[in-house]
Amino acid sequence: METGNPADEEKGMVIPMIKSMTGFGRSEIVEGDRKITVEMKSVNHRYLDVNIKMPKKLNFFEAAIRNELKHYIQRGKVDVFITYEDYTESNLCVKYNKELAAEYMKYLEQMAEDFSLDNDVRVSALSRYPEVFSMEEQTIDEEELWQMLEKAVSQAAEGFVATRIKEGENLREDLLGKLDGMLAHVEYIAERSPEIISQYRQKLEDKVRELLGDAQIDESRLLMEVTIFADKVCVDEELVRLRSHIETTKESLIQGGGIGRKLDFIAQEMNREANTILSKANDLEISNHAIELKTEIEKVREQIQNIE
Repeated sequence: METGNPADEEKGMVIPMIKSMTGFGRSEIVEGDRKITVEMKSVNHRYLDVNIKMPKKLNFFEAAIRNELKHYIQRGKVDVFITYEDYTESNLCVKYNKELAAEYMKYLEQMAEDFSLDNDVRVSALSRYPEVFSMEEQTIDEEELWQMLEKAVSQAAEGFVATRIKEGENLREDLLGKLDGMLAHVEYIAERSPEIISQYRQKLEDKVRELLGDAQIDESRLLMEVTIFADKVCVDEELVRLRSHIETTKESLIQGGGIGRKLDFIAQEMNREANTILSKANDLEISNHAIELKTEIEKVREQIQNIE
């Protein structure tokens, strides 16, 4: 399946890529004496928030523009700037307000009669009265204008999505590297945890022998103490869940698509498991690795929040 057309992706085709919520796109369409320029830029946002700034004469197309953009964008705070220039010579025409001119003449004649004055009004004078002549823009062919505007919006959106995809690929590579590093910390803690219990048992036995001398050690009591300690410091369940969250995140990054919200939730769960591991840590090495793990999770979560 082709992966190079951003519009196809948004219109339903499943393409294994991820997109950043940061992007920029620009297009300029010139047809005859008309020019439309569209610029788009975005930052991360929980939902899709589109803000469009354009000339008033194009406000009629706002709903259509928003619908077009939904084919390309799922999330992000997007600012769209549209400019329209029309250099058509016949764009303006003169309008003669005959009714208003007649009103002026009626009252001027009445004034001349009321005050016994000569009615010396000339055409050149009457034409300068307010609103007798006015300049008006000719009606725009909305269908023709929309075709031009749609083309400009689509081209800008395609460039916009291309920059998002490029940054998304960079994010994926960086995140996969960080996740592998997190797995290394998880494996170290998993290997180190049983050693802590063995060391605790040995220290406890040595302490008891030091206190009791040659007296016999109560193995059942010793085992109970070791069991209580092991239960306090056991992080097996947390490690299993954390390993599963990391693997799920890696799989989602490889599969691609609109995974930002899903990964943000998983990152929160990973942070919760790391906090529990750190709180149970009774060993300097495990504490150090748990702190490193939390630091990496925070970095990952920050980057995930920029994925669409």
